[in-house]
Amino acid sequence: MTEAADLRTTRTAYDTVATDYAEILRTELDEKPLDRAMLGSFAELVRGAGGGPVADLGCGPGRVTAHLRSLGVDAFGIDLSPAMIEVARGRYPGLRFDEGSMTALDLADHALTGIVAWYSIIHTPPESLPTIFAEFGRVLTPGGYLLLAFQVGDERVHLRQGYGHEISLDAYRLAPDRIADLFARFGFVEHARLVREPERWEKTPQAYLMARKPRPE
Repeated sequence: MTEAADLRTTRTAYDTVATDYAEILRTELDEKPLDRAMLGSFAELVRGAGGGPVADLGCGPGRVTAHLRSLGVDAFGIDLSPAMIEVARGRYPGLRFDEGSMTALDLADHALTGIVAWYSIIHTPPESLPTIFAEFGRVLTPGGYLLLAFQVGDERVHLRQGYGHEISLDAYRLAPDRIADLFARFGFVEHARLVREPERWEKTPQAYLMARKPRPE
């Protein structure tokens, strides 16, 4: 099967910036209490649902994966970029990191109690998001939780520079209501929503949406 162009360009861009990206964002969560609050709430809900594996999809250099583990969650990371996975394994040798794509996860049905996609749906063309949400629905167990983070808007931005490197990569700003519609379409129930104003170098508000996959009645 021919790989989608957006996957190739995303992999190439993040392979290019991996080392500098990891260093620049190394302490980012320390400076963002609302981000930590959403991750902390997610971790508590997952533990309350009985625990179990949690996949940090689009994990990059692994900082969110490691943070989730510090919150008592059995988290592991998956990323499209081999260079990002190499950095993550080097920084967190005790954690599991695998190469893979959100469009076709190498996971069994209902294998996960939780999914975090922390700014990792932003390079997927909006018309292709249903493919990713279908995978989320397939691998998440009933009663499990899904947490997404993304920039708010309704536009495509072409990035030519990133983390000190020349790149060529599209990023999509998304409307929270549009993502909530996808939750409903694929059987998720929205559990919480936070939209905060931009901080530091951010140019747009940031959205955090959490959903639950219901158990059969």
